[in-house]
Amino acid sequence: MKIDFTRFSVHRPQELLSFLMEAMQGVSRTRAKAILSGGGVRVNRAIVKQFDMPLKQGDIVEVSKQKPKATFQNRFVRIVYEDHHVIVIEKAAGILSMANVPGAFCVKSVLDQYFTKSHQRCRAHVVHRLDRETSGLLVYAKTLEAEQILEHNWQEIVTDRRYIALVSGRMEKERGTIRSWLKDNAAYITYSSKKEGDGKLAVTHFETLRAGDDYSLVRLKLETGRKNQIRVHMADMGHPVCGDTKYGNGSDPIGRLALHAFRLNFYHPITGEHLKFETPIPKPFQAK
Repeated sequence: MKIDFTRFSVHRPQELLSFLMEAMQGVSRTRAKAILSGGGVRVNRAIVKQFDMPLKQGDIVEVSKQKPKATFQNRFVRIVYEDHHVIVIEKAAGILSMANVPGAFCVKSVLDQYFTKSHQRCRAHVVHRLDRETSGLLVYAKTLEAEQILEHNWQEIVTDRRYIALVSGRMEKERGTIRSWLKDNAAYITYSSKKEGDGKLAVTHFETLRAGDDYSLVRLKLETGRKNQIRVHMADMGHPVCGDTKYGNGSDPIGRLALHAFRLNFYHPITGEHLKFETPIPKPFQAK
């Protein structure tokens, strides 16, 4: 069935939700969000579900004239952006990015079920991961072509990956860079070596947003993406991520690993468009 769209041009920078409410002559916020969640909005021909997506002058926004599809709802997964080739989601803490054993519950299985229910002939292809207890942004490929391009060109395609962490103790430095070589011991615990070449090079840039006597809020940017990189590097500094049962010191003020992947920017593997996604700092992180 062909879907008809109403077409709007963007004349000034603003967020997508506010643009829809203006362009659709005062449609309610709830209604506009329902249209977004149901996949009824395209920006430059790509379906978008991120209500706070920034628009720039010259963008084309299209709104479906059909009734929006049933809203995708899952306590562990929120769809941020979707088109024919990729899907960007925000995952909650407590769910694996992909199954570690056949049939295990994970983001991939949630997405595959969603694709089936929405009559999409595709599967979620994993191109990067977050630890089970880390929350935040992930991109999955929906086509084999997109998967291959993302997998083999990840370092060139991804332009910015940033995290927010609540760490133990008062951070002494406002900003800096941690550089070491990471390797696993016989028990599969990752540890740092300062000896050049003794493991895989890991580089993490940090900026202290708030320093308190008990906890500090830190923004981190990955230059490399190694296993447990942030958790090991913060432990090396003497300020382990709160709630980290593997590398931490027992401090657990919010009842979970206090690490959130809040920014993910990358070039679309097929169109080459520079896509930028960001989520707010989780409220429990800010309360400590």
